[in-house]
Amino acid sequence: MRDIQVGDRLDQIMLESIAKVGQLLNGDILVVAQKVISKAEGRVFDLELVKPSFKAMEIAQTTGKDPRLMEVILNESNLILRSERGIFIVETKHGLVCANAGVDQSNVEDSDNHVSLLPEDSDSSARRLKDSLKHLVGVDIAVVITDTFGRPFREGQVNVAIGLAGIEPIKSYVGKLDIYGKKLRVTEIAVADEIAAAAELQMGKSKRIPAVIIRGYEYEPSKYSSINALLRAREKDLFR
Repeated sequence: MRDIQVGDRLDQIMLESIAKVGQLLNGDILVVAQKVISKAEGRVFDLELVKPSFKAMEIAQTTGKDPRLMEVILNESNLILRSERGIFIVETKHGLVCANAGVDQSNVEDSDNHVSLLPEDSDSSARRLKDSLKHLVGVDIAVVITDTFGRPFREGQVNVAIGLAGIEPIKSYVGKLDIYGKKLRVTEIAVADEIAAAAELQMGKSKRIPAVIIRGYEYEPSKYSSINALLRAREKDLFR
């Protein structure tokens, strides 16, 4: 897929790419990397336009980051959770907990002076793409938008869902019996995150494959699903 520019029609671009290998089918899950969504929606920011605040410059000294970058990160954050050893963990305005508020300089042209931000509302982005594809080709699919996050207590990063449409993000086993007849009390599987992680195996970080179709998984459709179902409330969180 070519580099995405502001205002590009991702629905049409993706359909052109898909047509080279097949077609979308009812029940497919289209997994899309956040970066192309952000580029198309104009969520790429020029650091040369940023005037760092005193707070941003102060944090930049301890993290070793560009003060302009820190200012953008602060503007995208609700709450600073950790800042040590060059690592800056925040709660974003979307309610996500991640490094640098999702502000990223990878896979961005002139990355010394430009950064990509997360979409303003990834659920809405997913719904628009889902609805547009249904209008264009008549198929009913689910859409999952992903980004790469680190994980507490584990090395390495994984793709997780940050926005979705048409799919319940959690599969609950609460109240069901295990193989020995014991009633399950807390087991809920974050299927949207598992789908995101599986798709990343094909996407990679430099393969120029920003979208993957997952076919054959029997997910639970939903008209009103939201990424909010995956966000743990602060009162239930042991670390905030």
